[in-house]
Amino acid sequence: MKHLTWHNAEVIKRVKCIHTNAKKYIVNNTLTPGKVYDVKNETEEFYFIIDNSGRVGGFYKEYFEEVQ
Repeated sequence: MKHLTWHNAEVIKRVKCIHTNAKKYIVNNTLTPGKVYDVKNETEEFYFIIDNSGRVGGFYKEYFEEVQ
C-alpha cells in the first residue's frame, strides 16, 4: 500500500509540464504548463506527482519533460 505514503515520499526526479492538451481526460485544472513538479513515483506509463490540488495524482508521461 505504497500509495498511502506517496505524499511524504522522497522525490525521485523533477519534471516540467510542457502541455495540458489531453485527448481523453481534463488535466488543465490540475497541471500548469511551464511549472516544475516533484515526481513521487513512476511507472512505465505514468508519473505520480503532487498536482495543483495538493494531492498525488498519476499523469501520462507525455505531458512532461525531465528537468536536470
